[in-house]
Amino acid sequence: MKTKENVIDLARSIIEKNSKISSYEFLLSNSEGFSTSVRLGEIETFQHFNDQNFEINVFCGKRKGNSSTVDISQDGLSKAIEAAYLIAKNSQEDPYNGLAPIERLAFNPPDIDVFYPWEIDPKETISIAKECEAIGLDQDTISNSNGAEVSSFLGGVTYSNSNNFIVSSESSKHSLSLSLIASNENEMETSYDYSSVIDPSTLAPPRDIGLKTADLAKNKLGSKTIDSQKASIIFTPRLASGLFSNLISAISGGRQYKKNSFLLDSLGTKVLPDFVDIVENPLKRKTIGSKTFDSDGVQKQKQTFVSQGFVRSYMFGQYSANQLGTQTTGNAGGVNNLEVSSNFEGDYLELAKQIHQGFLVTDLMGQGVNITNGNYSRGASGFWIENGEILFPVSGVTIAGNLKDMFQSIELIGSDVDPRLNTKVGSTLINQMTIAG
Repeated sequence: MKTKENVIDLARSIIEKNSKISSYEFLLSNSEGFSTSVRLGEIETFQHFNDQNFEINVFCGKRKGNSSTVDISQDGLSKAIEAAYLIAKNSQEDPYNGLAPIERLAFNPPDIDVFYPWEIDPKETISIAKECEAIGLDQDTISNSNGAEVSSFLGGVTYSNSNNFIVSSESSKHSLSLSLIASNENEMETSYDYSSVIDPSTLAPPRDIGLKTADLAKNKLGSKTIDSQKASIIFTPRLASGLFSNLISAISGGRQYKKNSFLLDSLGTKVLPDFVDIVENPLKRKTIGSKTFDSDGVQKQKQTFVSQGFVRSYMFGQYSANQLGTQTTGNAGGVNNLEVSSNFEGDYLELAKQIHQGFLVTDLMGQGVNITNGNYSRGASGFWIENGEILFPVSGVTIAGNLKDMFQSIELIGSDVDPRLNTKVGSTLINQMTIAG
């Protein structure tokens, strides 16, 4: 396989022979790793992968063409570049096309300590997966398994453009996961848990994942339905992360210029309670989600999107910034390591003690979220709460509301942040939502 430097030099030499290309940018990505899965003590798969991909944008004035290829030979790169050029040549002009300003590019990105290769024998990964599953299967009420998996991923990205700019980064992610089935005479329930880390030495022990997954499954047994009503809702950290991702999507520059957001023209508007700040902290070391530059090559930086409940900034890549006549925020490709403030010291179990009656949501189903108008309706399961105590599991219900009202109605956000997620927020208590039983 060609080295990164070989591919970059070759691509540049091919592009620059075409005098009609006024500017260009390309992204060379590579990934390497393995995945080992077992089910009921037997090896199901062992996969090793090593891939590279080349994606290019070429500009002929304000015309743009895009192409990509996994063939990084001279012939493959030549064909991809020629295809991008022909698309640009025959495209309509778009005044908002163009590269990010040179002064915003990541010429000297900091070391954020996110690259930890895992030197491990394949036989050991099989042993880890088998041990994790066996411990889970050995627990009461656990009747079956969907399997355990050990995986390792090393990724690299290099961005280069015609401003004689080039920047690279490397990252790693390693994981152990398990899915189990608990059953009794009347029902079956499935659960899933995992450990995901940058440094493999910090991966959770197989025993911990096995026991936790088994507990999650058996605690779901004996589920009931409940009457339709309005009640308090608690989202666990994983689900709260998804909830706040909806808000970030709504304040993205793309949705603002396309005018399809429930938070359209919300800059300076109060959308959350006073205690809520939302900060992107992309350069935090050894943290899942951290990143030094966006897909335009722009240097990432710490910045605030929401302060004391007010929207302080939209989220822009270069193209959406051009559309609205402003500056990029370094968010082409999204946010990285988003942090939401907390006003409550404790997890979802402690939050449950704060309410008279409500629903602790642990799983959501369906895609019933409309970012354009804010309407929210999703199937849910979890646990019913009365007088601060968790009484019984609940399934077969739907929770509904409007995202604008839901965000305004947040009362408490816990401190139980899940470090495995890009959007880091604790369990979230919403004053009231509609539950359809």
